[in-house]
Amino acid sequence: MRHLILLGAALLAWPAAAHAQTRNDIQGFGGLTVGTSTFGSALSPTFGGRIDVGLTDHLQLIGEAGRLADISSPLFDVLGFTNVGVHVSAYYGEGGVRLIASPHSMVRPYAEATAGFARLNAGVSGLSGPAAAIARTALNVLNRAQPMLGVGGGVLLQSGPVSVDLGYRYKKVDAGDAIIAALDAGDSYQVNQVRVGIGFRF
Repeated sequence: MRHLILLGAALLAWPAAAHAQTRNDIQGFGGLTVGTSTFGSALSPTFGGRIDVGLTDHLQLIGEAGRLADISSPLFDVLGFTNVGVHVSAYYGEGGVRLIASPHSMVRPYAEATAGFARLNAGVSGLSGPAAAIARTALNVLNRAQPMLGVGGGVLLQSGPVSVDLGYRYKKVDAGDAIIAALDAGDSYQVNQVRVGIGFRF
């Protein structure tokens, strides 16, 4: 009788454990970004990966790392009449929380907030020889980690263990010291991001 009770308890606990495991996700994503500090700037690619750990049916802890390309600045526009171009990109890592509606539905809207750091990398194109070397050396002052905040939302389309994430993100990278701030007219770097991710639940 005792063995039957234990077996029954195990069978009852197994679906709950399996359900809890499905709240974790791993995802790769790609998309397009545009820096809001430059009007009419071209769209640039973004990519990265993330992991989501379920705390409850409606709440997840999230960790994400990726790359933001060609974060432009108003001061770069003055070089528009030349072949010289200055670009700022960033590799970043962040963590935060995600709130999910309709967690057991095939269509799950969500909203999230994150904080972390972005390593800014400045580069120059259109120069050669000593001028290029001097410019690269000068721009190396920018290559440092700066605090970053982000918010976003979207919808998860779930079918079995596979999910498709259609989302929007707004990220703000602190301009930091006077040199970095000067490149963006004293403002933080702001990026709008539209992306698609493919994830797997486990």
